[in-house]
Amino acid sequence: MKKTKKAAFMLSSLSIYKGVLTRSVPSAFHKLLLSVDEEPETFLNAYGDFYRLLCDRNASNSLSYTMTEAALFDENYFTRTATADKVSEMSEDEKKAVVRDIDAILFASQITPEDVINDYKYKEEIDDIIDCLPKWHCGTPSEEFVDFNDNLDKIAKFHREKGCGMFARYRSFVWRDKGIEPIINDDKVRISDLVDYEYQRDLVVENTRAFIEGRNANNCLLYGDMGTGKSTTVKATVNEFRRYGLRIVEIPKEKLMEFPLLIDAIAQVPMKFIIFIDDLSFQRQDECYTSLKAVLEGGVAALPKNALIYATSNRRHLVKENFEDRDCNDVNRRDNMQETLSLSDRFGLAVGYYVPDKRRFLHIVEELAKAHHIDMDQEQLFLQAESFATQRATRSPRTAQQFIKSLL
Repeated sequence: MKKTKKAAFMLSSLSIYKGVLTRSVPSAFHKLLLSVDEEPETFLNAYGDFYRLLCDRNASNSLSYTMTEAALFDENYFTRTATADKVSEMSEDEKKAVVRDIDAILFASQITPEDVINDYKYKEEIDDIIDCLPKWHCGTPSEEFVDFNDNLDKIAKFHREKGCGMFARYRSFVWRDKGIEPIINDDKVRISDLVDYEYQRDLVVENTRAFIEGRNANNCLLYGDMGTGKSTTVKATVNEFRRYGLRIVEIPKEKLMEFPLLIDAIAQVPMKFIIFIDDLSFQRQDECYTSLKAVLEGGVAALPKNALIYATSNRRHLVKENFEDRDCNDVNRRDNMQETLSLSDRFGLAVGYYVPDKRRFLHIVEELAKAHHIDMDQEQLFLQAESFATQRATRSPRTAQQFIKSLL
């Protein structure tokens, strides 16, 4: 059997890793391998389409890496089992199927353009065109597949540490169009980048650590003044623990009615998630208010064990209150007030962030200036910082950061 035909049939017979063939480069390559007995127009179209995709992915010199990377980030029975550290529970037949699929992908990934051209049925008819076809290079597979030798340990270790599917490739996600979508350019901020608010930050970090370690942890509400780093604290904390399998999914407040769908999407994923709701607040009759309240405690669509809710808000009690609410005509006025306050009470951890006084503000400015290697006389730095803050009518960490950026 021709080498290209063997590779094509091996890819066609993938089972556990069948999803690899839905990726653009492996799919186009499979189509090219199957076209070696087709008419010249079909073959040349398949060849051109495949090479174009390689160039689009910057992979014309690394076919093997591209093919094995597609396998590495495929979500399937084996990768999910490995992420949950339960490979030992797989049957021997299942393990053999995984090994066979990986062998097939590795074999196909080493097919050269010369192999394809030499095996093409009608190459003599178009030899002048074939000689001008662009060539790719196979290169080496991704690190986890080097020296595979039918040993799954290295690949299983990758999934145990990094996750599977899109949750292995990406770290941050957003709920959009009733599905989870990755954020390609997410915020890389780290805890070490943050200045001041150590007490508040430690509470969030320790709560997250307990969650990662399987101990009791609480849903968390970060509330207080704008520009004090509430959202940044959440993102930095997740980045700190991402190597332990923690991921973040942001859901817009207006999509909270779809919370049960989000829960269903992550409940069976063997990883842990922070569900992030930024800038959360409600009007009294907001339907989303009831939806979130039910999820936090007592609802049918309760949070799975692998998820916590972290929310930020400028309001401690989340619901906009007016004095007329307190003087309302409701017969049970106290019950009315309890209803208003009950949502925020369902966050087991509430952390307050408030704008710093002048001394703390200037300390933040000074530390940020050092971090950005700004060489300026301290007195002049503080004078300009105070002037900048006065123009914006607030001494917040965000104002300090904006001031430093203006100097840069």
